[in-house]
This record gives sequence, structure tokens and C-alpha cells, in this order.
Amino acid sequence: MTHRPLIIAPSILASDFARFGEEVRAIDEAGADWIHIDVMDGHFVPNISFGPEVVRAIRPLSAKFFDVHLMIAPADPYLEAFAKAGADLISVHAEAGPHLHRSLQAIRGLGRRAGVALNPATPASAIENVLDDVDLVLVMTVNPGFGGQAFIAPMLEKIARIKAMIGDRPIDIEIDGGVTKDNAAACARAGGNVLVAGSAAFKGGAAAYAGNIAAIRDAAAQARGELV
Repeated sequence: MTHRPLIIAPSILASDFARFGEEVRAIDEAGADWIHIDVMDGHFVPNISFGPEVVRAIRPLSAKFFDVHLMIAPADPYLEAFAKAGADLISVHAEAGPHLHRSLQAIRGLGRRAGVALNPATPASAIENVLDDVDLVLVMTVNPGFGGQAFIAPMLEKIARIKAMIGDRPIDIEIDGGVTKDNAAACARAGGNVLVAGSAAFKGGAAAYAGNIAAIRDAAAQARGELV
């Protein structure tokens, strides 16, 4: 079985905001493959987090891939701002607007990779007709809006369905919500290759970040047959 590359993407939503720039540098140096940036608007989800100016401010602090997850509605008016701020990939929610194809094509038109995200209650079938327009499918394994929630285990079946739907297309499957070293193997076996880790990556302070990331990576890699 061939695999998409295994990617660990710590979510800076779980970082210490009083030391934000230092935290971005620290998680980069600790072995993060991508930097996951959760954007919340207080409307689509019950919280407010970052805007494009925050992305712009931290862009010089890391050369890593910036994975921007827009939990906002509408998303289309802000795509260009996030692209210009330094996003490498922009994911929009299937539930956030009526014209999903248009949103995804707009992201690609800005020269960025395009992702589509699904809330836990949204079936995999909702993205069946846009798979040729995406580079990544993001599966929420908690209800979006807050960090620190428990992983919703039945989402593993949904991940497997999406993996089957994708077939041999070069599309990454990202798992976002409650990912830890204890469930990373199950996520990988189901078909996920991009693992977003918030609390599990940032717990224990900067000295612990490398070990946290390595534990998640090793559990997933072993499930993929890459570590014995």
C-alpha cells in the first residue's frame, strides 16, 4: 500500500499567546512538519482566534508550510488576504457557503493549495463532487470552536470512507481534533496522513515539544509500517 507522506501539524491555537512568536519558533525547531493555523470568527464557530494580520506577523518566523484552516463564514471575502499573508494551504468548510467549487477554485487561483473541511455531523458524501478540486480533505474529529476536546472515535469510519472515495488521487487526509499519541495509530490506519495536534503537541512547555511530536509521529509511522 502506498502512502501520502506522514505530516505532523501542531496547532498554534494551543500555544501560549503571551509568547506567540517564541512558540511558533519553538514548535518549528521541535520538528513540526507544518504549522496549523485555526481561524475562527465567533459566527461559524463559537470562538474568535486569528486574522490574516497574525498570519502575516508570524510568517517570517518559520519557513515551514502554513496550513490555514478557515472556520469562518463566509470564507470567500478573506481568501486573498490569507493567501497574501503567507498561507500555503487554505481549507474552507463544506458547510460554510453555498458555492464550494467556487471557493476551492478561488484558492487555487491565488496559487495556494486548496482544502475542504468537514464537521463531524457532515457525511463524507458532501465532498464527493469536489475531490478533483482539492489537495486536502480535513476531517474534524471534534466539533470545531475550542481546543482540548476529546476525539470522536466514530469519525475513524468516516476517514476510511473518504480514503476509499479519494482512490489514487494525490489528496492528503488531515485529522483535526483531539489527536494524541494514543489515537495517532488509529488515525493512520484509517487513512489519515496529516495529523493536527494541539494540546498533545504543546503540553509541558517548549522543552517537551520535540518529544511530544516524536511520540505522535512514531505511533502513526508504526501503524503505517514505517517503524518497526
